[in-house]
Amino acid sequence: QVQLVESGGGSVQAGGSLRLSCATSGLLDSSYRMGWFRQAPGKEREGVASFYRGIATYLGSVRGRFTISQDNAKNTLYLQMNSLKPEDTAMYYCAAGRPRGGLWYSRSEYNYWGQGTQVTVSS
Repeated sequence: QVQLVESGGGSVQAGGSLRLSCATSGLLDSSYRMGWFRQAPGKEREGVASFYRGIATYLGSVRGRFTISQDNAKNTLYLQMNSLKPEDTAMYYCAAGRPRGGLWYSRSEYNYWGQGTQVTVSS
């Protein structure tokens, strides 16, 4: 049984930093693409970053500010978020799935999801 558990969310002022963690358990291996998504109130869930076989991909608006990484020894996925902006406020979700030929930010590419962790950035 695959489980994803996020942590590290919180409230920060604009310009601040947070590091999100996603502890994974189950049968995840290098064949899985890992991703971070976010959903703000009244908006669609959007892909923020993905990590697959050493390659990181980012949403344009976070590139250069966010860094996705994976520690295989700790079975943990991270999202380091710097220079946070109020528009980054959202519930952040960790996700995992074996690539099926779709785009990395497509929700249908992921079949395992965490429960989410809230990030709030004030101006």
